[in-house]
Amino acid sequence: MKENINAEASHKFPMRPVAPLGVIAMRGCEEMGNRVNDYLMNWQLDTSTTDERLHSFYGSDANGFLLEAHCPRFGTGEGKGMLRNSVRGYDLYIICDVGAYQCTYKMYGKEIPMTPDEHYADLKRIIAAVSGKAYRINVIMPMLYEGRQHRRTARESMDCAVMLQELVNMGVSNIITFDAHDPRVQNAIPLNGFESVMPTYQMLKAMCHAYDDLKIDKEHMMVISPDEGAIQRNIYYSSAMGVDLGMFYKRRDYTRVVNGRNPIVAHEYLGDSVEGKDVFVADDIIASGDSILDLAYNLKKRKAKRVFAGATFAFFTNGLDAFNKAYEDGVIDHVFATNLTYTPKEVLEAPWFSQADMSKYMAFVIATLNHDQSLSYLLDPWKRIERLLNRYREEHRV
Repeated sequence: MKENINAEASHKFPMRPVAPLGVIAMRGCEEMGNRVNDYLMNWQLDTSTTDERLHSFYGSDANGFLLEAHCPRFGTGEGKGMLRNSVRGYDLYIICDVGAYQCTYKMYGKEIPMTPDEHYADLKRIIAAVSGKAYRINVIMPMLYEGRQHRRTARESMDCAVMLQELVNMGVSNIITFDAHDPRVQNAIPLNGFESVMPTYQMLKAMCHAYDDLKIDKEHMMVISPDEGAIQRNIYYSSAMGVDLGMFYKRRDYTRVVNGRNPIVAHEYLGDSVEGKDVFVADDIIASGDSILDLAYNLKKRKAKRVFAGATFAFFTNGLDAFNKAYEDGVIDHVFATNLTYTPKEVLEAPWFSQADMSKYMAFVIATLNHDQSLSYLLDPWKRIERLLNRYREEHRV
C-alpha cells in the first residue's frame, strides 16, 4: 500500500522554492535525518514523475541537503554549537529529538546521558551559531520539549510556553511538532508558525500491515480513549474507521504525588460492551506503560477479543518486563509507535511491537514549507485513510 501523497501534493508546489534548502539533524536524529535527506534527494534526481515539483535547491552538495552541525563539550560539561557549512540565505530545518536518551557526553570523566534539557540547550546553541545569517529557521521537534507541562495548576513553571517564546525570540519562524500533548500551548506564540502534525494515517497503515484479519466495522472493532485528555484523537480514529467509541476515566488520588503526578486509583469505563471485539487504544505517549497495561487488563476482564495500543511516542521508561508478561498472558496483542523519537533495540525486536516510519511524511512537510505552500493536505489525512481502509478490505476480503 503506497502512500499516495504525491498525487495530492504535486499541483500545489511552485517550481521554485523560497530559498536553498538545508537540513540539520541534531545528535540522536542522524538516522531520521538521513532518511529525510534520501527522500528529498530522490525527488531532486527523479524528474520523470510529478515529484519534480518537490525539487529544492541544494544546501550542501556533498551530503545532499544535510548540513554538518556539532555541539562539542568541554570537560566540565559546558558545550558550544558549531556549523561546518555556510548557512547564509538558506531555508534551514533543524530536527531535534529531545527524547534521545541514548546520547551521552563526558563531564569530569563520567559518562552522562543527555536529558531533554541538554538536547534543548544544544538546539539553542546551533541556532545561535547560525547568527541570523539564514533566510529562515524552522525547528522540527517531534516530541515537544516539556509538552506535558502545558498548563499551570498551581505555583509552578510553564516550561513549554517559555521554550516556544524563547525559540521565537531567537529568530525561529516555524515550529513543527507531532501530536502535541495539548496543542493549545501554541497560544504562547499566537503570531508565529506552530503546527502539531498527527500520525493517524501512518499508525493505521502500520496496523494494517501487521494484521491481515482485522474486521474494521462496528460489529467487530471499537476505539477506546484511555482518558478524557486523549478523547479528541480517539474520536478522529473512530470516525475514520467507522467504529464505535468508548472511554476510560482515570480516578486519581489528589492527596499524593508519585513520580511527579497524582497516582491513578481506578479506571472507570464509559461506553458500549467490548465483548468479542478487537479494541484499539490511542494515546500520545507510553512512558512507564502502567496506564495502558491497566486498561488492557480491564478490557480483557470485559472479554475484549484483542487489544491494540497505539502511541506516537513509546518510551517504556520502566523497561519491558511488564509488557512481555502481558503479551505472554494474552492481555495485550500489539503496540504501535512511530520512529519520531529514540526506540531501544530490545523494543524494536519485541514480537508485540511495530514501528510506523514517519521519515517520508517529515520530508513532505519540509518540501511543502520550503515551497511556501499550505500544509492543509498533510494535516488532514482523511482521504488517505479512507483509501487505505478500502484497499485493506478489498485485498483481505474482510
